[in-house]
Amino acid sequence: MSTRYKHLFFDLDHTLWDFETNSKETLHDLYIKHNLSSIGVPDYEHFFERYTFHNKRLWERYTMGYIRQEELKWKRMWLTLLDFKIANEVLSKQLSVDFLEHLPTKTALFPYTFEILDYLKGKGYQLHLITNGFEKVQYSKLERSGLKGYFEHVITSEASNNTKPNKEIFDYAFMKANAEAEESIMIGDNLDADIQGGINAGMDTVFVNHVDEEAYITPTYMVKDLKGLEEIF
Repeated sequence: MSTRYKHLFFDLDHTLWDFETNSKETLHDLYIKHNLSSIGVPDYEHFFERYTFHNKRLWERYTMGYIRQEELKWKRMWLTLLDFKIANEVLSKQLSVDFLEHLPTKTALFPYTFEILDYLKGKGYQLHLITNGFEKVQYSKLERSGLKGYFEHVITSEASNNTKPNKEIFDYAFMKANAEAEESIMIGDNLDADIQGGINAGMDTVFVNHVDEEAYITPTYMVKDLKGLEEIF
């Protein structure tokens, strides 16, 4: 075990839990359930592409504090349907409810997730999560995917009343975990939320670069996949 770090703070979505695979499966289920092809959404792949576009943009606005959680939840569906000239607020809100109910039942993880968590626990590190996701949804994901037992503390934006990259959510995490920034490291896939957030909090960082993205913010370390963490820890 490296004597430099005691507390490893992980991001969840897109780092350990394969959000794109799981959300794509969930949206396909909803596309069929609500028979969206019959009301003017003829192609599921196009539907998923538009949802992904709006979801990413609205999450960025949520992270920056420009919109509230409830607005994010249903407006990503509303804007997606509007792209197909469907102005149906009731359906948008029902899709939002169904999505958040069914998404946590999906269990796709990135390769080597369990192996690396077992490896790190075996080395004596204390593992925690810091996530911008919603409290109930994130805990359900952890339970269903078998990840719950690995983490001593799960810090959500909802519980901390803040979002990454704001320093306050990290300060809240340090308090909950009884940790200091100097003995902690942030591990995540998002350069703005995880890497810049860790920097804002005075932490070292690991950029898990699953998609070979150009690192426009410089992390302490960068790995191509979760197995690469063995070279650091």
